Amino acid sequence: MSRENELLVVFCTVPDDATAEKLAKGLIEERLAACVNAISGVKSFYRWQGKLEVDTEIQLLIKTREGQFDALAAWITANHPYEVPEIVALPADQVSEDYLRWALEQTS
Repeated sequence: MSRENELLVVFCTVPDDATAEKLAKGLIEERLAACVNAISGVKSFYRWQGKLEVDTEIQLLIKTREGQFDALAAWITANHPYEVPEIVALPADQVSEDYLRWALEQTS
């Protein structure tokens, strides 16, 4: 299998439920993601413009194929309210064949 068809899990934080729903639905509708999980109550600590920030956010876990990453990242950047959205992808090294087949079908 080419790397293009390997599964990625992409992390992206958002500020609220409305943004989580907008991004999740948009990514699914555009076939850029097979599934998006929204996990509420994530506490984020980070430095922004020289100041320590602490925010409660929603963590999106986005499942996609590696070949869709560039388009997915561009879509998130264009539709996300943050100036610099978190877009971090990790390879899914172990995936059941049935789930992988389904995910690839959803993102083609």
